[in-house]
Amino acid sequence: MMLLRRAASIAALLATVLPLSATAPAHADDASPCRTAASAPVDAEQARLSDARTAALVERAGFGDFVRRFPAALCAVRSSAEAGRLLDGWGEALWQAAVRRAQGQRPVGDLPAGDDRPLYWTRLAMTTALTRWEPGFAVDRPALRTRFEDASRGLTDNAFRPAPGVRRVFISGFDPFGLDTELRRANPSGSAALRLNGRRITLADGSRAEIRAVVLPVRYADFDAGIVERAFAPRLAGGPGAADVITTVSQGYPGIFTLEAWAGRSRSADPYPDNTGSLSGGTREHPVTAPGLAPGAEFIRTTLPADAVTGAVQSPYPVLLNTAVTEIPAGAAAPVDRADGPTPGSRAVAGGGGGYLSNEVAYRSNRLRGELAPQLPGGHLHTPVLTGLPADPGLLTGPEFENNETAITSEVRTILEHTASRP
Repeated sequence: MMLLRRAASIAALLATVLPLSATAPAHADDASPCRTAASAPVDAEQARLSDARTAALVERAGFGDFVRRFPAALCAVRSSAEAGRLLDGWGEALWQAAVRRAQGQRPVGDLPAGDDRPLYWTRLAMTTALTRWEPGFAVDRPALRTRFEDASRGLTDNAFRPAPGVRRVFISGFDPFGLDTELRRANPSGSAALRLNGRRITLADGSRAEIRAVVLPVRYADFDAGIVERAFAPRLAGGPGAADVITTVSQGYPGIFTLEAWAGRSRSADPYPDNTGSLSGGTREHPVTAPGLAPGAEFIRTTLPADAVTGAVQSPYPVLLNTAVTEIPAGAAAPVDRADGPTPGSRAVAGGGGGYLSNEVAYRSNRLRGELAPQLPGGHLHTPVLTGLPADPGLLTGPEFENNETAITSEVRTILEHTASRP
C-alpha cells in the first residue's frame, strides 16, 4: 500500500509540470461516466472562493495547475479504490509542493516563499472540485475528502528519516482564520510548519534535530473526528518514527510569544465561529467538552522547558510563560480568572490560550502524550499576531507583512532550538 501511495504521489507531482494526456476533460459530455455539478452546495469556507483574491493567491504562488488539472484527474478514475489512491497522491503532492516552495526549493510566483495562504486556498479549491464531482460509481465522498485533507496537511508520508543521535521534533500549525473580517489573513504558525518541515537544525545544546510538521484546520468538526489524534498518535506510539518532543503552535497575542503553562479541557469561545461558521456550543459561563474526547484531567500542564526559552529568547519578540486560566472552582457555578493556574477540583473553562481550537489542540495532543509517551516534553506555543497587510484591500502582500512573517517564523525556529534541547 505504501508503494502504491508513493507512486501515486510521484504521478501527481509529474502532473503539475507535464501536459495532461489520456485523461477525461473536466466537463465531460453525457456519454462520460463522469460529470461535474457546478451548482453542488459548498460550505461557508469553500464559498469564500468566490472572492477573486483567493484565485490570485493560488496563481501567484504557481499552484494554479493543481486546481485546473484536478477535475480531469478525478474524471479519469474508474473505481472508488482508485479514487482513494488518487486523493492520497494529489494531497501529498500539494503538501510537498507547498513545503518546497516555503523552503525556497520551488521558486515560482511573486508571493513570498513562506506564505501559507496559497496552500490553504488551493486545498479549498480542490475540495470544491471533489464536492462537484459526479462519478459513475458509488463513492464515500466524506471519506475521500478526509484522505485528501490528511495528505495535503502533512499527516501522511511525512515520517522522520532514520538518523541515530538526531532528536525528532514534531509540531503542528494552523490554517488562516478570521477570514470574514479580513480575507487576506495568513497564519504564521502554518508558515512556520511549512518552512520547518523536514529541516535539520542545530539545537541550543549543540545536538542535531529534525522537525516534522502538520497544518491543521480551524474547524470543530475535524477535531471532533479525531484529526489531532491521527496527526500525533504515530509520533507518540514508540519505535523509530516516534518524536522526542512535541509542540503545537498557533497565532495568539499581539507583539509577544507565549508558552502556555496550562491547556484546558473545555470549549468556551462562542460566539466566535470556526472557519465554516460553526460554533462549539460552549461559552465562558457554560463550557462544553468536545464530542468524542477521551477521558482526561480538566487541565494539563506543559512539560516544555519554559525557563530555557524565556531566559534565552527575547528578540525580536519577547517570550513569556502564561500561567493564566479560567476555571469554575469546585463547588461553585461561576467562572473565575486565575493568574497562577487552576485550583484542585475545578472545572476547566479556558486554558492560557483561551477556549478555542488553539487551546484544544494543546489539550488533545498532550492528553495523548500523557497516555502514550508521558516522558516526552510537550506543550503549546502562541506566536504574535501577524500584522502588516497593506491598507489597500486589493494588495495581497507588502514589505511590512512579509518582514513580520519572516521574523515570527524565524523566532519559532529559535524557540524550538531551546525547547528541544536535551535536559
